[in-house]
Amino acid sequence: MSVVAIIPARYGSTRLPGKPLLAETGRPLIQHVVEAVRQADGIDRIVVATDDERIVEAVESFGCQAVMTSQSCRSGTDRLAEAADTLALAAADLVLNIQCDEPEIPADCIAKLIELLRTSEAEMATLASPLPNELAEKPDKVKVVCNSNGRAMYFSRAKIPFNRDGEADVSYLLHLGVYAYRAAFLRRLAAMPPTPAEQAEKLEQLRALEHGFAIAVAVVDYDGAGIDTPEDYAAFVARVKGGNKGA
Repeated sequence: MSVVAIIPARYGSTRLPGKPLLAETGRPLIQHVVEAVRQADGIDRIVVATDDERIVEAVESFGCQAVMTSQSCRSGTDRLAEAADTLALAAADLVLNIQCDEPEIPADCIAKLIELLRTSEAEMATLASPLPNELAEKPDKVKVVCNSNGRAMYFSRAKIPFNRDGEADVSYLLHLGVYAYRAAFLRRLAAMPPTPAEQAEKLEQLRALEHGFAIAVAVVDYDGAGIDTPEDYAAFVARVKGGNKGA
């Protein structure tokens, strides 16, 4: 059983076009992400899955493998499954989905994700972190509610759980958009039809829940500050140039 980290990287981001190739730090963003993943223990292979030859060229220039996927992929899950097929991954191989906007994801979070799936009977695994109450209203902060066994009950852009009377001691969990699957389940998930809640919330992970599959969740100490906007990228560049991250 191999552990393969696949990083889906589209060129056509709506809010930040060409995001994987932004290089104001002296290196493209996708290289920062690959280097962050390389710090994690337990990964046998890192591959970037993309629909653009410019990204392939950039990735190969710094010594990482890239595979082309179709521009018709409906989602990151589809792109990941297509890449898994191209790579001829075995059914039991573990596949990590690390987003191309996570250049600062800690290595111990990735290692925890791998261990979570290895020790769980769930079909897939993901991570969450504590979310301050004042941020829970924001729809771009996806929330997850878990049961007492650490399995996801629901993910939403809405503020969940809803504190109806304002009297409960409610805490919130921010869902971090990283996943681990066994390759066989990844292929099965990509073949499933989209589901009503998935389409309403625009959250792919709801497809697994709506079809009756379990998602294991581990809580980590990471704020999940991915790069979605020009302002996010400018702040990342400032941190790198300020010495908080290796330039």
